Amino acid sequence: MAQLRIALAQVNPTVGDLKGNAGLIVDWTRRAERAGASLVAFPEMMLTGYPVEDLALRSSFVEASQNALERVARTLADQGLGDIPVVTGYLDRRHASMARPGLPAGSPLDAAAWLYQGEVLVRSAKHHLPNYGVFDEYRIFVRGDTLPVVRVRGVDVATVICEDLWQEGGPVSVTSTADAGLLLAINASPYERNKDDVRLRLCAERAREAGCALAYVNLVGGQDELVFDGDSIIVGADGRLLTRAPQFREHLLVADLDLPAAPHEPVTGPVNALDGTTISIDHRTVSEDPLPAYEPSPLVPTPPLDDPAEVYGALVLGTRDYVRKNGFRSVILGLSGGIDSALVATIAADAIGPDLVNVVLLPSRYSTEGSITDAEELVKRQGLHSSVVPIRGMVDAFEAELDLHGLAEENLQARIRANIWMALSNEHGHLVLTGGNKSELATGYSTLYGDSAGGFAPIKDLTKTMVWTLARWRNEQVGKDVPFLHPYTQEPIPEAIIVKEPSAELRPDQKDRDTLPPYEVLDPLLVDYVERDMGRDALIAAGHEPALVERVIRLVDLAEYKRRQYPPGPKITPKNFGRDRRLPITNRWREER
Repeated sequence: MAQLRIALAQVNPTVGDLKGNAGLIVDWTRRAERAGASLVAFPEMMLTGYPVEDLALRSSFVEASQNALERVARTLADQGLGDIPVVTGYLDRRHASMARPGLPAGSPLDAAAWLYQGEVLVRSAKHHLPNYGVFDEYRIFVRGDTLPVVRVRGVDVATVICEDLWQEGGPVSVTSTADAGLLLAINASPYERNKDDVRLRLCAERAREAGCALAYVNLVGGQDELVFDGDSIIVGADGRLLTRAPQFREHLLVADLDLPAAPHEPVTGPVNALDGTTISIDHRTVSEDPLPAYEPSPLVPTPPLDDPAEVYGALVLGTRDYVRKNGFRSVILGLSGGIDSALVATIAADAIGPDLVNVVLLPSRYSTEGSITDAEELVKRQGLHSSVVPIRGMVDAFEAELDLHGLAEENLQARIRANIWMALSNEHGHLVLTGGNKSELATGYSTLYGDSAGGFAPIKDLTKTMVWTLARWRNEQVGKDVPFLHPYTQEPIPEAIIVKEPSAELRPDQKDRDTLPPYEVLDPLLVDYVERDMGRDALIAAGHEPALVERVIRLVDLAEYKRRQYPPGPKITPKNFGRDRRLPITNRWREER
């Protein structure tokens, strides 16, 4: 056996910021070097950020990535870090195009490189290209066909990229043939609820398949609708968890591993990958000499977060990075005294600090006194900036010129409120946060260009029942040391807001239940229809009431045009409205009886 101290740099790059991302590689390599690591690994597409989407089809961007890789290799050497091997993801291209109809010009590659002593030692590319859910990689990349195996301190380390773990065959299936002592996987795996358990089982399975320990380093941070939670892990050859990084924050996971010494003769040459392809093993050597024996540091896995904590952590990180990476300094939202806007304000305060959160109270002729006082109490508890802009006179002015009734009159109030948010956004440079939840988006229970207006929607992937769950969870954390929460001394959300029956307050004594089924009945049906794609008969067979099924299906189907115009927001479920669920707006298909 040989010892190897590996460092997994779970860091937060920004798409397109090649200079800033290269700086992160240098900075975190220096931390790894100070920790005595023999090898440091960064996530998938670290140098460019992820996902780059159609930037991969732009030759100038590909060339900039290639040049940045060469520069960062030289910079590492110039700063005395050239003797520690660095593995990082970047964007490359295949020079000899593969034959495939519709192949993107330039044949971009989702690539990995080993950097050592100022040079790019070896390059490879992702073999399995995902084409499901939020991924469009088969459209913009071509696949790789190489498994790099690099000898470091007498241990052979094989490298694969993200999806190569999730599919059968390919480079992982060749790792045991290559007789590697460690399988290193660099990843940009987006967060979904309960995905941490799925990842751990997957890594354990692949480690046993490869016959060696597996180190999995994952991206952390928000990118538009996607949130990357980190949760980097290392498992033994038997699949046993050895250590684990925290979720939703940058972290250097350093681990001392006892690994099999490399074979005397390296395995090279093409190997059948069991998926109809052939993988070439590209063997390189950094150092043959094993490390002198030393007392390894104990491995202590970070416990995973429970379900409400990890969902809330994803919303905070996704909101913070959208604000920060897009150059906003502050946010603004309408605070109605209801649960949705209360939770959005609280998430925003946790994400960027209460002093940067601005709320506007916009009472109308139908606003109850309780709604106003509840909103004012939340502002006081959290220390937000607030202003009050009554809209009754504005509504009266519109109604004096327009003969509006019923729903048109109700929607006018919502659109006037949106005009005020947007005007204040323009005046002061705030990002407007939208308060709609997934239950409302699904059923079309929102006003287009009204409460749906804004730049970012922190709770758009939360059902209404989950909104209440998170509000209660957030209040329960007062006095606890949770890294991504602001330290309040009292519950940030007044109990009166949580227990209040939901209402849009656009007509006298209005309640959500006047239009929608009870949320505890509606939300499970929406999950089955939207996230699980169950049709009418399957929904009824699952126990949902037939008349309600037909009513809700109609509401969801008719609201597609509204959802298409809704702002982005953090994805936390397996199928969100946005990158995941793509249905035609013009669509006459209906679930038949």
